[in-house]
Amino acid sequence: MLTTTTIAAVTGSVGSAHTRVEGRDKVTGAARYAGEIRFAELAHGWLVLSTVARGRIRSVEDAPVLAMPGVLTVLRHGNAPRVDTDYVGMMGRPNPVLGIFQHDRVPFAGWPVALVVAETSEQAREAAEALVVRYDEEPHDVAFRAGHPGAYTPENNPMVQAETEKGNMRAQLGACAVVVDEEYTTPEEHHNPMEPHAATARWDGGRLDVLDSNQGSSWVASDLAQLFSLDPASVRVRSEHVGGGFGSKGLSPHQVAAVMATTVLHRPVRVVLTRRQMFSLVGFRSPTAQRIRLGADADGRLRAFDHRAHSLTSTVHEFIESSAVLGRVMYDADAHHTLHRLVRLDVPTPAWMRAPGEAPGSFALESALDELAEKCAMDPIALRARNEPEKGPVSGLQFSSRNVLTCFEEGARRFGWAQRDPRPGVRREGRWLLGTGTAAATYPSGVAPSTAAVTAEPDQTFTVRINAADIGTGARTAMALVAADALEVDPGRIRVRIADSDLGPAMFAGGSMGTRSWAWAVTAAADELRERLAAREGAIPPEGITARSDTTEAVGALAKKERHTFGAQFAEVAVDTATGEVRVRRLLGIYAAGTIVNSLTARSQLIGGMTWGLSMALHEEAVRDRADGGHIGADLAGYHVATHADVPLIEADWVDDPDPDDPVGIKGIGEIGIVGVAAAIANAVWHATGTRHRDLPIRPDRVLCAADETRHRTA
Repeated sequence: MLTTTTIAAVTGSVGSAHTRVEGRDKVTGAARYAGEIRFAELAHGWLVLSTVARGRIRSVEDAPVLAMPGVLTVLRHGNAPRVDTDYVGMMGRPNPVLGIFQHDRVPFAGWPVALVVAETSEQAREAAEALVVRYDEEPHDVAFRAGHPGAYTPENNPMVQAETEKGNMRAQLGACAVVVDEEYTTPEEHHNPMEPHAATARWDGGRLDVLDSNQGSSWVASDLAQLFSLDPASVRVRSEHVGGGFGSKGLSPHQVAAVMATTVLHRPVRVVLTRRQMFSLVGFRSPTAQRIRLGADADGRLRAFDHRAHSLTSTVHEFIESSAVLGRVMYDADAHHTLHRLVRLDVPTPAWMRAPGEAPGSFALESALDELAEKCAMDPIALRARNEPEKGPVSGLQFSSRNVLTCFEEGARRFGWAQRDPRPGVRREGRWLLGTGTAAATYPSGVAPSTAAVTAEPDQTFTVRINAADIGTGARTAMALVAADALEVDPGRIRVRIADSDLGPAMFAGGSMGTRSWAWAVTAAADELRERLAAREGAIPPEGITARSDTTEAVGALAKKERHTFGAQFAEVAVDTATGEVRVRRLLGIYAAGTIVNSLTARSQLIGGMTWGLSMALHEEAVRDRADGGHIGADLAGYHVATHADVPLIEADWVDDPDPDDPVGIKGIGEIGIVGVAAAIANAVWHATGTRHRDLPIRPDRVLCAADETRHRTA
């Protein structure tokens, strides 16, 4: 029997290395993903996507398809259930792409035009590929460029303030001894999680039950209830295991299609997206064109800072790739200006993708800082130290903690930066030119209200219930460690239930806010439970003793400060100018990330982000065919990502980063790893070759062209 005297004081779980509590299930295949869970009478849906980039559907010739073996129905505009997209959900107004089969308009190639449902997945696919859809095509535009005549400044977008400005930019630039004025571009990029997007919907006792692969069951359940005009209590969404998300696994057309089909057929229906379909239906990172102007005194002190970023959005929904936000935190100047501009095109709507805004923005800004250091004949780290702000450059708020220079100091020591010869193009190893580069990193450390429950069980264990989502980050394990320390027990006595909307509202896994938000709620519930147990006499009743928490009030009372994770990235590259090959030999990232919950999975998260930054720098690039608006090579053969052969020695570590005013002390680490890596690599390529690359990815052909141009200039 569990009494207050049997709670052994075991502390120190947070911060140590713990293997994942679900690790054995994953490596043995016992872990079930959304596309693997069996149901009786399960039917399978297959989406049919538009083959034109703009126009109207003239006809859907479904009669021959309905006669094919196993086909149960074809949903399309004209016969599909109605949905309501005129609402404000957890993430604001929904993307109209969720209103599938509601009209005959086609706003981009890959727009859902029909769903074929059959007894088997194979029958559904065969029928979907046989379905003939005829269109009235209209002229389209999918070509993104900074000088597009349709570019505009968004107004009142809830995602980000489009423009910030202080000081006289013209006057300050005119008074500067050194000016950098350059343009940088990044291409369209895609999430490509290992597990495809999958959803199974069914009606169970009058409730809509959806088993899904998502980053937030509360989010998906709430939006589905509003889309289908249902009582929120009648919708349950579960997401037991998720094989990666990176911002793409929110609410997408496949979940809506599954709910429509189960409503029509009165049997469970599963819809799984193919890799190719994911390229048009679940969002992507917008390409960017960024102009940066930096003006400084001869000693490197910034007097003018101007970052203007262009990105694209669709014609049906507005999304901003907020690339210019980085400078609002990192660097101050007497004149400071940031601006986001959008270009509406006939393409799908972009979406959040790991470090949205900061990833492409850091490439441009941290490359420009390196160029400024070169012009000022200063060490790049010394330049950043010269311009370290005391408060938020735009907000004027104090930093909760800001240890970016500590990250640079520790990183420089480990990397051997002091031995670096600053001259470009002087280090050689056989046919390879060698170079090193560095860049700063930052990402916001936010928190959102969440609820949690912790139960003391009669068998001397504790059950934690919180609607967290584990998208591969180790959320279950992290919550077990947090609860163990709060209760002062061994983590082995903690059981964690997550990813079920019936558990109550909680922050989704995104924006590097999940662990911090969930930990706060779990700690609050565990603290209350511990106090109740300490005051209690006697055994635990059969139903256990449960304490609940809701952090809404506490989060709202948190002091307003600039709260961010910071870091310093270091890269060493080798460049073969005869073949154009760039090899990253070493990456080092040092971070100031508050309290680290699990050192094992934290390091894995950071290394994963850094690997993605390498992939961004050298490989990733989605290309659209201007003729039909679709992708060229919408698969992992045509869309190149870094593989094991491309990944060098990667080291990730952290420095102490206490925040005495924060009741949790945790900062997010899911995004920070990618920020700055592409710039560090690009800066290292310049150091190796003496040539700047301002366009990503740094492909072999671009290296060769740059080498040819250099030879012609010096001839």
